[in-house]
Amino acid sequence: MSEASQHKVSPPPGLESGHSASKTALAVGAIGIVFGDIGTSPLYAFRETFVGPHPLALDNLHILGVISLIFWSMTLVVSIQYVSILMRADNKGQGGSLALVALLSSKLGKSKYAWVAVLLGVFATSLFYGDSMITPAISVLSAVEGLTVVDEQLSGYVIPIALTLLVFLFVLQKRGTAKVGALFAPVMIVYFTVIAFLGIMQIVKTPEILWALNPYYAVNFFVIDGMLAFLALGSVVLAVTGSEALYSDMGHFGRGPMRLSWFGFVMPCLLLNYFGQGAMVMGLPAAQAAEAIQSPFFFLASEEWRLPLVLLATCATFIASQAVISGAFSITHQAMQLGFIPRLSIRHTSVTEAGQIYIPIVNWALMVAVIILVLTFQNSSNLASAYGIAVTGAVTIDTLLMAVLLVGVWKWRWWYAAPVVLLFLIVDGAYFAANLTKVPEGGWFPLLVGALAFTLLTTWARGRKLMRERMSEVSLPIEIFAKSAKNSATRVPGTAIFMASSTGGVPSALLHNIKHNKVLHERVVILTIQIAEIPYVDPETRCEYHDLGDGFFRAVLHYGFMEETDVPLGLKKMDRCGGEFDMMQTSFFLSRQTLLPSDDPGMPIWREKIFAWMLRNAATAMEFFRLPTNRVVELGSQVRI
Repeated sequence: MSEASQHKVSPPPGLESGHSASKTALAVGAIGIVFGDIGTSPLYAFRETFVGPHPLALDNLHILGVISLIFWSMTLVVSIQYVSILMRADNKGQGGSLALVALLSSKLGKSKYAWVAVLLGVFATSLFYGDSMITPAISVLSAVEGLTVVDEQLSGYVIPIALTLLVFLFVLQKRGTAKVGALFAPVMIVYFTVIAFLGIMQIVKTPEILWALNPYYAVNFFVIDGMLAFLALGSVVLAVTGSEALYSDMGHFGRGPMRLSWFGFVMPCLLLNYFGQGAMVMGLPAAQAAEAIQSPFFFLASEEWRLPLVLLATCATFIASQAVISGAFSITHQAMQLGFIPRLSIRHTSVTEAGQIYIPIVNWALMVAVIILVLTFQNSSNLASAYGIAVTGAVTIDTLLMAVLLVGVWKWRWWYAAPVVLLFLIVDGAYFAANLTKVPEGGWFPLLVGALAFTLLTTWARGRKLMRERMSEVSLPIEIFAKSAKNSATRVPGTAIFMASSTGGVPSALLHNIKHNKVLHERVVILTIQIAEIPYVDPETRCEYHDLGDGFFRAVLHYGFMEETDVPLGLKKMDRCGGEFDMMQTSFFLSRQTLLPSDDPGMPIWREKIFAWMLRNAATAMEFFRLPTNRVVELGSQVRI
């Protein structure tokens, strides 16, 4: 895509020491940050298969069938598809749909696969926003609902307590989570250990549940009760929600430590708890089983331990929600750098960790959406109807992207790739199809959010492309301009840096400046920021410059899509452009475009209006590039697209 794609990769400042830490230490850290979403699924996944929209009878056929489905779903989707296969498809250590799309785009160029991969990745990202709204709501609600198991009279306090916790969670974001994050791993390790112990206690009492390890019971469920088994997949898939997040968070800890923590600790703990829930219900008399299935996770504990379990589960869901919100910030930052979202105000909440960011508009939009969800759906069972479709949609898209990767990048023969892709398409497609039955009950919400986000992301990318094309049509070559301008304007002391979106032509701000002010600074630098399709660019190769003569320079600063674009910091290391840059003697000139209606629009008028609205509300380049506020001059221009 750009010259920066050829550059070496350097890890972010916060990870240089992190990845040098022991594999075990990183694996422990991953338990606290990465596995919260999938780790809190036992709160509601098993329950929903029996008391959800399509209830099942509490007999051995259905209990063994559901537990077997959960076991094999976790094995196929999480362990094999994501942890074993897709984690090999990393973009210089980074994972996730957008990182995979950037990798595919850089490898495939303008081939027939590339545009399909981009659209699929953008849609998976769009679905993630719906998921990031539902996850905090259902996780915290399901934990707080444990209070009703302790005392039914507390049911009236569930929603107020859940809303208080959720609002506190979002308010906390602007302060950063570095200090709180130090507690994440110990709390989650205690949580996983406790739920595993509770599961073992029930398995010992009813060891017959271990027959569910045999896939026969999952198949038998479908043979005897086909339609109900298919519909049950819509709830079973709740056990693997968070699998896409494992892939997205790979860059924080590395493939090896995450595999160690998953196979060595998290997966066994989760399975022990699910098997324990099944064993408990299986071993109870019918009347008690009917009561326990309403909240099997909390009924695993004896009465005196249920309140501590509620508190522990609430802490775990709080951590899981925190991870999802941080993921929304990270995904938004990636999409911004790759040109799918306009510039937004970003605040860095840690001086040592590059990935610790806070995006106010995303945070408050998520908070409003979560509050509306809680007040609308009222309980976690109702929310479960909306949950799952975004996750299964993203997982299915990742499978399609995997197909492009196998054939287009890894160059597998189609007869090798087809069986692998077909297997996962059948599994993931079945989950997605089962979740489509939830659309009337609430599944429409993540689909609506996904459709809106997809429209905004693609509209911005298309409008930005059209705007650059229109501006390049009327721009002058910089070499010609430099020769003609050197004698036509008065030279004044200092440095002028003109920000340009492309490396060709003269920025409109420079043309307007010489037209109206009739002066040029002694040193004129045309500066372009290029975002590479790799996460991090080696600092040694970040700067690129060309001396055009007569005090004119063309400069480029290369950044990875995970990096912060701090222009003053980058300029400090660019001393070859006529000497060092003294910020007190440097002025930054920015162009601000205003869109005008076009006689021949490049996209439908409604999309053009959306793009114009996004352009007006984007953060200024001054804020985004961290330019000194008292050294910036903005000059407007008009563009027709």
